[in-house]
Parts: sequence; structure tokens; C-alpha cells
Amino acid sequence: MDRQLTSSRRKRSTSILSHWTLRYFLILCIGFTVIAAGALYWIRTTSIEKGLKTAELLGLEIADRVTVKDHQLQVPPNLNMIVSKREKLFNTDHYFCVMVLDQNNKLVFSQPEMQQKDVYYRLSDDFLEPRNNKYAGVMVDIADGNQVMGKVWVMQSKQSITFGPETIWLVALIFGGLILCGWLTIYLLSRKLSRPIRQVAYAAQQIRSGNYDVSLTLNTREREINELVSSFGDMATRLHQLEEWRTLSLAGVSHELKTPVTSIKGLVMAVRDDVVNPQEGKEFLDIALKESERMERMIADLLDYNAMTAGSVTVRKERTDLKLLVGEIVHQWKIAYEEHMPEVQLHVPQGSLYVMGDALRIQQIIVNLLNNGLHATPPGQQAQFHIHVRAAKNMLHVDVQDNGTGISLEDQPKIFERFYRGELKKRRNRGLGLGLTYSRLLAHEQGGELTLVSSSPEGSLFRLSLPRWVSQEEMQISEKAYRSTVQA
Repeated sequence: MDRQLTSSRRKRSTSILSHWTLRYFLILCIGFTVIAAGALYWIRTTSIEKGLKTAELLGLEIADRVTVKDHQLQVPPNLNMIVSKREKLFNTDHYFCVMVLDQNNKLVFSQPEMQQKDVYYRLSDDFLEPRNNKYAGVMVDIADGNQVMGKVWVMQSKQSITFGPETIWLVALIFGGLILCGWLTIYLLSRKLSRPIRQVAYAAQQIRSGNYDVSLTLNTREREINELVSSFGDMATRLHQLEEWRTLSLAGVSHELKTPVTSIKGLVMAVRDDVVNPQEGKEFLDIALKESERMERMIADLLDYNAMTAGSVTVRKERTDLKLLVGEIVHQWKIAYEEHMPEVQLHVPQGSLYVMGDALRIQQIIVNLLNNGLHATPPGQQAQFHIHVRAAKNMLHVDVQDNGTGISLEDQPKIFERFYRGELKKRRNRGLGLGLTYSRLLAHEQGGELTLVSSSPEGSLFRLSLPRWVSQEEMQISEKAYRSTVQA
């Protein structure tokens, strides 16, 4: 049986400061070493070339001063003094020498003074190049007309015409200084960058452990770092709010679902144990049925909201006659709540008003507004609604005015938040506080908006705005555009 062996050994982690400074230092050392080697090679080659050119000039001068008489080379008597003066142009050592050879390669003149055997020691067997490659030399012919009568050799060691230890030390100091400057720069930069990252990492550890009260007060000139720190602080605040919302919403949902379950359980047990008479038992069962229906509505709201936020709710956009749609919605809603005898007055302008939206979703929004207004009506008072349908530029508006108790000023900015329920609504009826949130999401999906226009103890006014359908042939279309099925 084959087994895949995996190493449980964790990679050793290091700080950003240590990681980047060490690696950058190694890169600098390697890079500057290569550059220094190339620079020294270039300096050596250039120095040898310049030294040989200078030696060639000296050889040409000596060749011009040596004369030929009777096929014999005649060396001027002051040649030693001339050569001595020219030696000051050279970085000479003990190997520097000037030799004048005749056409038979016999030594005629030398400085310093040498013997013929020294010529054999310094030159190759053909007398055309130095015998040792550590030394360099220049040969200049001594000519008499077109005939070569001899040659002048100026020889010196390659080390003397390249660079000495001082040059090597100077190059080493320069490149060493550059390496230290580069390392110091990356060290300071890494330390500056690692400081906010360390703070953010520490704050992330605090958040992971459940402590959301983190403080990041670092302020630098770098815009990206400031944006990172600011965004992380905002994220921590948002996570804190979401955690509080999750706790509160879970507790609220649990409480709201537990209450009808407890009521149903108590009512059913009372009927089962014959605690009440048959007539009261029937009333208890009716109450239990209403509680189960209320719990079913809360679960449906929760499922609808989760489906909308997950993107699994399909919202179609098609041409719909808004006047016909709103009239049909009001008619069916009044039938469903006939026992409450609500009064609904519909105000619509002349002509057709076509909207681009989903008829079923528009119905959900308007029915939710009507239900909210009905629940907000004080006990013993008839629910009255005024619905106005009107057009404004490229939008169509549906205003729903009720005669409920209204929404307090402190609750108005929060009524569209998920699971939010005002204190008055909590006391009157039970719900999850998702109706307005879900309705606004449906309006947004259709390119519209749901807003609270005004609210007072005499009632509230909500406005549903939807994009208007506009066509050049709109006046010629007489067929009924609204074909969507409206469910009560």
C-alpha cells in the first residue's frame, strides 16, 4: 500500500526586517563583487594598453636617435641620459629595461646595463616577444631606408603598468561604502514598512481572539500605508458591528420564534388535558392556528431575505401598466383582509403609465407596505390608506399613505436595517424586522428605490420609485401590457 509521506516540519519564519535586509545585503555583496571584478579587469586592460603606447613612444624616440653608419648602429652618447629622463613617465620596477639590438639580435645598448645572455633570458628564441607572459614589451624597428637594421625593445612588468595595492584598496573601499549605504537604505526602509505591518498583524491577532477594540494611530507620509491602516481600522469596526448584529439578531430571531412555539405548546396542552371546555378549546385552537401562521410568515420573511442576499431570487424587468397593477393589488388585498374593513383610496392620473419591473415583486412591496400600515393602526380605529400613482421625468412613483401611529424620529433612520424593530412595533405585534429591508432590496433589483417620505402620529408616507418605460410608439399601443399573474 502506497503511502504519501508529508513533512510536518514547519518552515522557519523570519521578520520582514531580517528577511529583506539579509537578502538585500547578500545581493549587494554579490552584485558589487561582480562589478568590482569587472572594473578591475577593465582598469588593468586599459592601463596595460596605455602603458604600452607610452613605451612605444619611447621606442620610436630612441629609434629616431640611433643612426646607421656602414650598416652598423650608432648609439648617441647621451642616450643613457635621455632614457633616464623618460623613465620618470613610467611606474618602473626592477624589470624595466630598454634594449637596442642590431639586425643579428646582438645587444648594442641597454639600460640598465645588461649582457647578451640577459637578452636571451628576457626575449623568446625568435626575439619577437617577451619570454615570460607576466611581462609586456614593445618592439620598434630601426630602419635605414627600406631595410631593417635593428630593433628597440622597451620592456616592463605588467604589474607595474596596471595597478598597485593602493588601487585595489581604493576600489574595495568605494564598493564597500556603496554596499553599506545600500544596506542601510534597505534596512531603514524595511523597518519603516514593517512597523505598520507589525501593528496590523498584532491587531489582526486581537480580532482573531475576539477583541475588536483595536487602535491603529500610526500616521506616515506614505499614502498606501495610511490607506492600509485606515481600511483595517474601518474593517475592525465593521466586524465589531457585524458581530454585535449577529449576536443581537440571533437572539431576536430565537426569541421571536420561541414565543409563538411556546404559546402553541401551552394552548395545545390545555386542550389535550381537558383544562378548558369544548367551546374554549376551539378558541384555543384558533389562537394556536393564528400563532402558527404568524410563525410561518416570520420564517418565510427570513427565507426570502436570505435568498435575496444570496442572489437566488430572480427579478424580471418587463413592461407593466402600473395603474392596472396597483389597482389589482389593492383589490385583492382588501378581499384578503375583509374582516378588518380597511379603506383604500387610489389616486391615479389619466392615461397609461408603463413601468420596467417585475409585477410579482412590485406586489410584494406594496402588500408589505399595506400590511405594515394595517398593523400600525391603533386598536378600534379603521385603517385608511391613500395611494397616489404619479410620473416624474424617467421615474414612476407609488406613494402609500396610512393613518397609523407613525414612526418615532429616532427609529426613522433605522427602519430599513435588517432585524430592526421599533419599540412600539415590538409591543404591538411580533415579527423579524425584515419586511422593509426585503422590500428595499426588491426595489433596488428593479432599478428603483423605497424611501420613507414622512412620518407623524397621524400616519406614515412611503414612496416606491421605479424606472419608467418610454417608447416612441407608446401612444399606438392599445393592447394591455400587464400580463403578469398577481397572487393574493
